[in-house]
Amino acid sequence: MSDLREPLLRVRDVLLGANYTVSGVRELLGPVAGGALARDEITPALRATGGGSPLEALTRLFWLQVPVDAATIEADDLVAAGLAETSGGELRARLRVEPLEAVSADGLARDAGHAGYVVSDLTVRPSSARRPVLQPPPTTIQQTSSARQVPAADHVVGAGGASGGLARLVVHRPVDNVLDLGTGCGVQAVHLAGRSPAARITATDVNPRALALAEMSFALSGVDGAELLRGSLLEPVRGRRFDLIVSNPPFVVAPSGGPHFAYRESGLPGDDFCRRLVEDAPRHLTDGGYCQLLANWLHVDGVPWEERVGSWVDGCDAWIVQRDVQDPAEYAELWLRDSCEAGTPEYRARYEAWLDHFERLGVTGVGFGWITLRRAERPAVRIEELRHAVEQPVGAYVGDVLDGLAGAAEFSTACGQTLGVAPGIVQEQIGAPGAEDPERIVLRQTGRLRRAAAVGTVEAALAGVCDGTLPLDPLLDAIAQLTGTDPAGIRAQADEVLPDLIADGFFVPHPR
Repeated sequence: MSDLREPLLRVRDVLLGANYTVSGVRELLGPVAGGALARDEITPALRATGGGSPLEALTRLFWLQVPVDAATIEADDLVAAGLAETSGGELRARLRVEPLEAVSADGLARDAGHAGYVVSDLTVRPSSARRPVLQPPPTTIQQTSSARQVPAADHVVGAGGASGGLARLVVHRPVDNVLDLGTGCGVQAVHLAGRSPAARITATDVNPRALALAEMSFALSGVDGAELLRGSLLEPVRGRRFDLIVSNPPFVVAPSGGPHFAYRESGLPGDDFCRRLVEDAPRHLTDGGYCQLLANWLHVDGVPWEERVGSWVDGCDAWIVQRDVQDPAEYAELWLRDSCEAGTPEYRARYEAWLDHFERLGVTGVGFGWITLRRAERPAVRIEELRHAVEQPVGAYVGDVLDGLAGAAEFSTACGQTLGVAPGIVQEQIGAPGAEDPERIVLRQTGRLRRAAAVGTVEAALAGVCDGTLPLDPLLDAIAQLTGTDPAGIRAQADEVLPDLIADGFFVPHPR
């Protein structure tokens, strides 16, 4: 890498000087071409980038993956860095260089800014026959032609929807040392370096090609001093602890035999990779440290998925959220399309192998979601399904979610804590027009997880007066007097319903 570092630093200046950033490309393309590109349709983007400016040339070269006139940009450093090659006056990309947008605290793209760049293999499309191959030594990149139109086994993917989702999930708090497990092209490490500039970053991967490309990503992004280690799961960092472990792991559940892709499949049976990571992570976390990952888990006939996944957790607060479920056929089709195997002669046999594999395991579906762990002395665990849209980035409030789970587990009206209403709570009353009493009262979160909860008069009354400063006992006594209810009954009702409302994020307990 040492012989590539200086050219890469010069390339970084070229990229930034041309405003080759997400916001720059977004402005260049406009909404129509940008929307088409999000659907992997490049024709409108090609039409929007024909002017010959450095930004247009870089966008065509590295994002759209089409040749450009070598005279339109400074080609020498791109070639010297191994990112492109020249032929007949044309410049062709050998690798994909993609700008990353930072994750802003309020989720607004206009405030996000530029996070850096990630280097990955060229996107493999069904019509593409050219693909880059990294040969030893790691700094030598060669181009080959092949009639095969599926990725190479060591293919390294760039930033995508999953990596963006994980970046928005990661907790927003300063950290001293970070582990990016299964770094791939280095997406999460680049994001974290921008968020915690002083943090010590360790990035691991089982794929040596991924580590080589991640090192290039770090150079282009100004990430200095990152440690890169080869190995699976937590083996490369045995005996070490981290404030934060993040992972977009190879969680795809696939049959043995046939093509194997390091970026998505671990080679372990079923969902064992995710299980082993969750079980082992607490031993590698500092007190209060976080582990956050994306995961697939199996729905096995006769066993609730919550029970299976919940059995993985020990020694940590845990918030496990299922965002989607696919049946076995949908799942096989998704990943056969991902690797461009649909339409190949082997497609049907591969499809059959996937379905046979799931039948042998008794799989009825595959869940996808996120797992957040926080090392704690008295762990609180919540496993749930959330299919609706939630406020982004989740990382801005994920710590509050875990605090709510921990606080709910210890709360009672006799504990001496005061209560406050969480920000963004509104009350809705449902009933016939003109009726004296509503038929139903609903508390609704206008942000964050956007939950809604039907409540009784006691909870609704508390929501109207709890500001985090008033003791709970006199408030409950006042509600009992106003409603003509026995104070003991009011307290019993509050003890029954308030922990759930705290866990759901409607109320916030404050220390004594």
